[in-house]
Amino acid sequence: MSNQGNIELLGATLAKAKSEDRAALVAYLPAGFPTVDGGIEAVKAIIEGGADVVEIGLPHSDPVLDGAVIQTADDIALRGGVKIADVLRTVREAFEATGVPILVMTYWNPIDRYGVERFTAELAAAGGAGCILPDLPVQESALWREHAAKHGLATVFVVAPSSKDERLATITAAGSGFVYAASLMGVTGTRESVGNEAQELVRRTRTTTDLPVCVGLGVSNAVQAKQVAGFADGVIVGSAFVKLLLDAPDLPAGLSAVRALAGELAEGVRRS
Repeated sequence: MSNQGNIELLGATLAKAKSEDRAALVAYLPAGFPTVDGGIEAVKAIIEGGADVVEIGLPHSDPVLDGAVIQTADDIALRGGVKIADVLRTVREAFEATGVPILVMTYWNPIDRYGVERFTAELAAAGGAGCILPDLPVQESALWREHAAKHGLATVFVVAPSSKDERLATITAAGSGFVYAASLMGVTGTRESVGNEAQELVRRTRTTTDLPVCVGLGVSNAVQAKQVAGFADGVIVGSAFVKLLLDAPDLPAGLSAVRALAGELAEGVRRS
């Protein structure tokens, strides 16, 4: 019997949030930051604060889709010598401690080098729920999806406002778990139009799929979380947590800060 991952737990978690008339709070942190052990503690603190789902980043030397804050954290993790084994340990320990669905967000190259079969088997064995693969083209994803499905792992693809309708349908048909709708929050003053752009992307995506649609939009506070929760199934927050850990004078202060922010965001995604 092959190890089975937790795609069903992910689905049940998102469905439960919907049944409570709220969006799910999805948090992101890179593995190995500020250290491997500190990162595991930070994930637990965010879940204690109220995160429903967590994405663990696999630090990469050229994180093309990540902003400066996450690049800084990735750099710290890489200088600390973080390995795929540490990413898997982060997933395992966070899942065992909390029972919350944990995904890995990674660029394709590290998995390709590690071996698709090996990575999917080990992620499932660690209790992982799946992977978000921002730079894997759908048309090149068959091998990954075959092994992910075999091991009970979700394959989450990223869509953007620039994705044409036909392309959206292709992407969502190939994915599982949820769809990651990426829409960057612009500079101050353009937020309303960018929010509308994200809302329109969610609407277009929903015409192609029954999968939940979660939005990563530069959300950093409860007001923004409530705005996005008004139209999305999940609100994804990453840089705001990472920045708190970067700015904290020490790890205990950082853990308190991310736990508190998760609590505020968890209130924000409750639409009432």
